[in-house]
Amino acid sequence: MAEPTAHPPTTTVREAVLALCRATGMTTVFGNPGSTELRMFRDWPEDFRYVLGLQESTAVAMAAGHALGTGRAALVSLHSAGGLGHSLGAVFNAYRDRVPVVIIAGQQSRALLPLRPFLGADEPARFPRPYVKFSRQPERAADVPAALAEAHRVAMSHPRGPVFLSVPEDDWDRPAGPVAPRTVHGGYTADPAALTGLARALDASARPALVVGPGVDDERAVRDVAELAERLRAAVWISPLSGRSGFDERHPLFQGFLPPVADQLAERLAGHDVVVALGAPLFTYHVHTEAPPLADGTELYHLDCDPAQAAWLPVGTSIVTTLRPALRTLTDLVRPADRPAPPPRPAPEPLPATSAEEISPELVMDLLRERLPRDTVLVEETPSHRDALHARLPISGEGRFLTTGSGALGWGLPLAVGRALADGERVVCVVGDGSALYSVQALWTAARHRAPVSYVLLDNGGYSAVKALGHRIGIAPVPGTDIGGIDFAALAGSFGCPAERVEHPDRLPKALDRALALGRDDGPLLLQVRVPADDSPAYEPWAR
Repeated sequence: MAEPTAHPPTTTVREAVLALCRATGMTTVFGNPGSTELRMFRDWPEDFRYVLGLQESTAVAMAAGHALGTGRAALVSLHSAGGLGHSLGAVFNAYRDRVPVVIIAGQQSRALLPLRPFLGADEPARFPRPYVKFSRQPERAADVPAALAEAHRVAMSHPRGPVFLSVPEDDWDRPAGPVAPRTVHGGYTADPAALTGLARALDASARPALVVGPGVDDERAVRDVAELAERLRAAVWISPLSGRSGFDERHPLFQGFLPPVADQLAERLAGHDVVVALGAPLFTYHVHTEAPPLADGTELYHLDCDPAQAAWLPVGTSIVTTLRPALRTLTDLVRPADRPAPPPRPAPEPLPATSAEEISPELVMDLLRERLPRDTVLVEETPSHRDALHARLPISGEGRFLTTGSGALGWGLPLAVGRALADGERVVCVVGDGSALYSVQALWTAARHRAPVSYVLLDNGGYSAVKALGHRIGIAPVPGTDIGGIDFAALAGSFGCPAERVEHPDRLPKALDRALALGRDDGPLLLQVRVPADDSPAYEPWAR
């Protein structure tokens, strides 16, 4: 008699998903729970950590910070259609900044979906597009674990980015087979002939320049860029409004930050005959001017892993490649240059004259420059004062500068929480009052998990960056830009985050000393610093 057929043991969707999360390192889950996610949390395992965000965009931003700190994808659980909708500004940032975030949103029971139920999403896979790399609601419950595994692989493949999976709430208890994790090696190198042609152009160049974008930091290619720049004796710029640094700003070849204005950008690069953009779209503009992308005589080459980005650039030769192998090949191909190195970037201008009763943003940046250790992770979201920060507070070290590369506010404050939770090292976050109000709830999470973040909140009483842009185009006053009178120190205290308020220059040095002396076990602290409003036109500093 034949032996009975052996059947593999059956698990549930929930069990298979948790096993996959363990295998891929996604055991810290950021989220904001709701009714359609409850079955996912049945018998929540002790080796998983749930980090609650009090609003869904803060949950996504915290997950992004965690992913940037660990180098692995981070998992976010959102509540149905409304929760995903709340999060989309942060999803947009994660997409533009190439952050691998795996988003799961609850959906109503499958039997209810034809009835357009309360909380249900009519077309869930279309909802977050085009700002996710992958979006799906599986046809069957049994397909959920495999779909999650595919989403994770897509998120971690270059160019990295967020992915989305919608899961009906009754799927979690349905049977499903386990999914074995597997490895996808994502690096790929350019056509050798293309790199050889670029090497010839660089060897023949009289004044080459490299433009470093966020892709350099994302691919951990900072050292490779420095070696190429030193071999070429090339000037190095950072691309407009970059979400990362990508080059040591204390390096003698560093020239500064390109402006997000077409005519000013072309003028800055006009002195270079060959420009190589690395992991940067280069032409990231904030305001329009009638000007060609580059001056006559400037030849552009563009290296990046994103073929879509290569396709839309208006000028230049694009080479689609991951950066590290291409940079190493290119460094070997080019001859050591004997051309003079470009003059170093000018030192910061002296502090502007201010009242002895006011704290200028420049003073804050100078004091931070004197006090911050070189290996500090700095998170920035202060649009009104980003020029002052770039001019006066140089960043060095891979992964040491994080900001929004897309402009959707509310990113920085929770991003700092997730980044601090990734490895427990203290993070310094310089944030504006307007930006902080988009995601101030993240202070509760920082306090709850004792995230080691020192917040320096620059309070100028309004949306000064918007006022400045209005001034630039002749609109003044701009309605809806005054938000003064908020006691952020008291607000932080109500969330459980210790805080201090500083309004006089004499008190600022010691207050910063206290904030920056805290260790990894001391939890968060917020320092509210009152600075004067500034109505000068936007981007005027770039023109000098």
